Amino acid sequence: MVALVRTSILLVAALLPIGVKAQLAAAYVLADHTSGYILESYKGDQKRQIASLTKIATAKVVLDWAASTGTDLSQLISVPPQAIRPYGTNPIGLQPDDQMSYRDLIYSAMMESDGTAAYALAYTVGASLRARAAGSLSELGATEAFVTQMNALARQLGMEKTLFVNPDGIEPEKGPQPYSTAADVVKLVAYAMNDAGFRFYVSQKERKVNFSRGGQNLGYLLRNTNELVGSNGIDGVKTGTTARAGQCIALSSQRDPEIRKEGETTYVTPRRVDIVILGAADRFSVAQQLLGRAWGLYDQWAAAGRPTQTSKH
Repeated sequence: MVALVRTSILLVAALLPIGVKAQLAAAYVLADHTSGYILESYKGDQKRQIASLTKIATAKVVLDWAASTGTDLSQLISVPPQAIRPYGTNPIGLQPDDQMSYRDLIYSAMMESDGTAAYALAYTVGASLRARAAGSLSELGATEAFVTQMNALARQLGMEKTLFVNPDGIEPEKGPQPYSTAADVVKLVAYAMNDAGFRFYVSQKERKVNFSRGGQNLGYLLRNTNELVGSNGIDGVKTGTTARAGQCIALSSQRDPEIRKEGETTYVTPRRVDIVILGAADRFSVAQQLLGRAWGLYDQWAAAGRPTQTSKH
């Protein structure tokens, strides 16, 4: 009887009216991390601004570049003047020629959504990408070369309705506007969270970072803007807010793996769900509601034998 009642609750949760979903967010996607199976989607293919969720791509391009070039992420780089943006975020108060490591810049970009850190990384890594490239990429500015690589990553992941125009996700006053979809971002989240290094960066609630200015060593305590990290199995990934995008959040939550024995063979199935929420009025409240629903739908899907995806997402 308990099982029947529980199943009924799950079915009700899965069949919430569109009006209720619209009250939660402008768009969202709940997905199984391992397979990419979409557990539930509301306007998942609708193009929208995604604000600083963009920095997930920024960080991953940097990490992929570092892995391919053997770059030590503890290496210090200079903050270029181009990284200081009039409308960007700069919680540390970085100034041109400050020295900071790749690693601490990634922490700052991901934990406190530091736009200056994102641009410093993009400019430095973009200059390397440009120098190593041939053809049209070598003719671009450093930041533009980096953004080109962000869009190449999007194409690689099948993010067909995504355009990045800068490394921080703030919509420019003029020119092409960035966009993506909840369904595209959940693919990016899955790719990024498969990287153990990336998972560590986004799982921290607090982190002290260091930088130097004029020979003086300085420190700053970062506090993760993702208030839900560390609760309910959540170990990432990113928040974002702009006037056009509204409140956005991407989450990844894991449970202990499912262990099943068949004769002498033991099968271990990871259990992780990824959630992307765009345009929420209260992203943390909505995220908690949708996380509960995601795990309920996951359990229902797993009990049905994990059927394969039947619709394009």
